Amino acid sequence: MFSKSNQPIFIQLAEQIKEQVMEGKLKADDKVPSVRELAAQFEVNNNTSMHAIEQLARENIIYKSRGLGYYVTAEAKEIIIRQKQAQFEQDFLPLLMKNMRQLNLSIEQLTEMIKKKGDIK
Repeated sequence: MFSKSNQPIFIQLAEQIKEQVMEGKLKADDKVPSVRELAAQFEVNNNTSMHAIEQLARENIIYKSRGLGYYVTAEAKEIIIRQKQAQFEQDFLPLLMKNMRQLNLSIEQLTEMIKKKGDIK
């Protein structure tokens, strides 16, 4: 379930919840599973799931409704998209550019390759 990356498990758990938002499994104002439910679902310690919840709240992905639990914010999906775009630009683009230079690929050739692969605008 969790990768053996250098990322702490609570970050990986938060990413799992973000993926659920991106896939539409969790929508604006949907209730997020409780700390205990998350811990049981992902087979982690309650403290680990609490750290994930706190991280998501800090990022404004979820909000707390006193006495009722945590809910997805209206802007959660947009926040996640912006985060993923920044991560793409920081982590993926430099590697892509390096590979393009090594393979002597032009932007036009790359664009054609992408179009052949599928439903990209």
